[in-house]
Amino acid sequence: MIRRMFRRCGNAPGALAPEDKAVVDQFRAMLAALRSPEPWTPSLCQDVAVRVGPFIERAHTRPGDDHGPDIIAVALQHPDGSYAPYGDRYRRLGWLRCETSTILGVWNPAYAPLTHAAAGLDLPENVGMEPANYAIYIEARKADGKGYTMLRLGPYNQTRHASQDADRLTAALDGRATVVVPGFTVTARPAPFDVSDHKLFTDPYEVDAVALLAAAIEEVSA
Repeated sequence: MIRRMFRRCGNAPGALAPEDKAVVDQFRAMLAALRSPEPWTPSLCQDVAVRVGPFIERAHTRPGDDHGPDIIAVALQHPDGSYAPYGDRYRRLGWLRCETSTILGVWNPAYAPLTHAAAGLDLPENVGMEPANYAIYIEARKADGKGYTMLRLGPYNQTRHASQDADRLTAALDGRATVVVPGFTVTARPAPFDVSDHKLFTDPYEVDAVALLAAAIEEVSA
């Protein structure tokens, strides 16, 4: 175990040097945050602290991909936030199905020393969470971003299935994306499945995705 030796300040017997005091203050803040974590609200999109083995990680939340309150979808983040570089030691794992029992509370910067990044470690391949269910949104958008969703496909049981169908749909639209709906550009966008809108989705395993696209285009044209 590495022990840090606190240096005494010569001008004030018994006082800590400024850099040592900063370490002590950080440790106290971490203990206080662990003792009294701020409760998180499932309906809000907020960063939370998630237990990953013996570590605590920062995670973005979004509506879950299962019915009920036990599972939500999260994306593990660098403790410094979304714009911090990941590099080789902090890989992106995409959206994951997270048991809410592993959520400590709202993310607090005081938890940063407890992360893999603080220990100089990459996120492990297995963080104890399965990939989140995904979906594909067929959207018609104008240049200003305004538009509507023509078709929702999901849930996909595996992310790679959604990516494969998105590539097939994009290929089917090749050369026609800007003429299918006059004044709009049609695209196929994969994204995490939102169970709150489950009634609006079409099961992609029952009918071929390209056939569903063709039917949606025919309906719009009619």
